[in-house]
Amino acid sequence: MDPANPRDGSSVPNAAGLLLSRFVASGMVTQEMLNISKKSASCFVNFSRLHHITNIQDEINQKNLEIELLRLEKDTADVVHPSFLAEKCQTLQSMNNQLEAVLKEKRSLRQRLLKPMCQENLPIEAVYHRYMVHLLELAVTFIEKLETHLETIRNIPHLDADLKKMSKALAEMDILVTETEEQAENILKWREQQKEVSSSIPKILAEESYLHKHDITTSLPFTSKVHV
Repeated sequence: MDPANPRDGSSVPNAAGLLLSRFVASGMVTQEMLNISKKSASCFVNFSRLHHITNIQDEINQKNLEIELLRLEKDTADVVHPSFLAEKCQTLQSMNNQLEAVLKEKRSLRQRLLKPMCQENLPIEAVYHRYMVHLLELAVTFIEKLETHLETIRNIPHLDADLKKMSKALAEMDILVTETEEQAENILKWREQQKEVSSSIPKILAEESYLHKHDITTSLPFTSKVHV
């Protein structure tokens, strides 16, 4: 419930109300002036709205902060969650135990490493036999192609020079192809000429035979004679 306004003459009488009533009765202030003074100033209304907006914005920021914290907790759950930490601690403990066992057997392990493995077989469990077969096939293939791979690696520094030589050889090959095409065209033309000559030889021979049969000689125009 709102507190009594001292400027409101209709509210419960108090000291301020009685004083204002006396001012109204004496004519120092009028009721209209008191009514105008009752209205809240617009600046106070805006200030109240701004304060309300600020509070809402603070709540929004608080919620965003909580959301970011939840996201961070979700992203780092595998690091900071107790169950994950316990699992990692167990793994580290197991690795530590294995390292301790290796350190205890350091001398015997060193002797085993220094000892040659001639005429000894390494035991392999049956479940890994098929993988070993595949591994041996890969090893054989690698050894067969090892020299080719090494030669390729050795040729890498000379790759630019080889490319230049290849380009030069291709250019020379193009020139040879062009010359070969020209020679092929010349040969075809020569064949056509030979065919024409071959086809004209029987005709020439027939003419010579006809002339020889009729004893016809052809001389210069001045002394041409025809003997029949």
